[in-house]
Amino acid sequence: MFRVGMGKIRILLFLVLILFSALVACVDRFHVDEESEQRTQGEQWFLLRHLHNVVKTDAGSMRFVKGGYRRGSFLHSPMHIGFISMEPNSLFIPQYLDSNLVIFVHHGEARVGHIYKDQLEERSLKPGDVYTIPAGSAFYLENRVESKRLQIICSIDITSESMGWHAFQSFFIGGGSNPSSVLAGFDHTTLSTALNVSTAEVHALLTRQSSGPIVHLSGSHHDANIWSNFLDLEPHQRLANLKRIVNFDEEVSPKEEKSRWSFRKFLFTLLNGEDVIERVNHKAPSTYNIYNKKPDFKNDFGWSKKVDSSDYSPLEQSGHGVYLVNLSPGSLMAPHINPSAIEYGVVLRGTGRIQIVYPNGTLAMNAKVREGDVFWVPRYFPFCQIASTNSPLEFFGFTTSAKRNHQQFLVGKNSLMQSLRGREFAAAFGIDEKRLKKIANAQREQVILPSRSSEDELEF
Repeated sequence: MFRVGMGKIRILLFLVLILFSALVACVDRFHVDEESEQRTQGEQWFLLRHLHNVVKTDAGSMRFVKGGYRRGSFLHSPMHIGFISMEPNSLFIPQYLDSNLVIFVHHGEARVGHIYKDQLEERSLKPGDVYTIPAGSAFYLENRVESKRLQIICSIDITSESMGWHAFQSFFIGGGSNPSSVLAGFDHTTLSTALNVSTAEVHALLTRQSSGPIVHLSGSHHDANIWSNFLDLEPHQRLANLKRIVNFDEEVSPKEEKSRWSFRKFLFTLLNGEDVIERVNHKAPSTYNIYNKKPDFKNDFGWSKKVDSSDYSPLEQSGHGVYLVNLSPGSLMAPHINPSAIEYGVVLRGTGRIQIVYPNGTLAMNAKVREGDVFWVPRYFPFCQIASTNSPLEFFGFTTSAKRNHQQFLVGKNSLMQSLRGREFAAAFGIDEKRLKKIANAQREQVILPSRSSEDELEF
């Protein structure tokens, strides 16, 4: 009887052990799934990989990634990142936006023309140049280089004054059947009176362009001739130039020519109410080349550059700053926070990782990044960037403050770890002050830190 009872107990204990093992496995799997879900969720929030097409033609494209935003959450992004690509000999036709634009030339060369203080200004842009275009300012972009594609990265702010129909809204001044000019919305009789031309001329003006917002300036395209002529016009040219643009057949007398308007002059005077548009280049802000700037910080493991309104005053109007960072293979930007700005980054070269931490001390994201990836980091969130061991990591980006961004580094020489060391800080970690001091002093580098090999591990 006793032996039978002991056998039943053994079987019962065995069953309990199996059930316990299954329960542990389920709990472990739950934690793994939870961590995987959290990691995926973090990448969805902080890695901006979904590109939206704004413009796409044979001559180029404009795409953008929406800034991270979670409805009903504290995670809110006031900026989108745009990518403009233009083929050789192409033009992004005249328009204005309801958002400020800060452009950075990544590859190629460009010429930008825009209205500044009621005057048409033009600037030549080269790789590394930063330039600002205020909301509501008419502008166009031109790639006249024969053999190079133009690539621009730009910030597009989301302000309370934006229309809100999409991420931002373009208003095309030039145009025809594709895209439509904003002029097309007016009654043709009204435009005929305003322009002092016939309604037939108005109709021709507003229907000839059909190649889209980015057009070729050479080749067999009919619209290429229209926009090439547009770029060749001078402010005081008259109706003869207008007829050359829209391919009018009839001739115009010198008397009529003197009494009529120039196409280019009209486009910009329409917005500004001025009778004469001048080119006075010295009045408009110049460009700022971030490649030519000396690093704000540099050591054997990389360098970083920051441009704010104290370096380039036009940034004050947009409220944005820009930066450029290069990390050597295996090095990392020390964990830090931005106390005064949200940060956006675009990987220009190499591969690496971005780690972001939630306020409660849990990992929000630990994601691999490669060339072309866009990430953003909310204000106050701790984060760091790490270069792969076999390649450098270079990234360019924008911040939401034009003032100097005083980053707070959490570890490394001259970091908060060293500034706060003391009895109170040691007590917060539950260790003695001596041990805390040893840990705080173990890292002799600051800002950009070297990689660590296993034999370098220290014992505390």
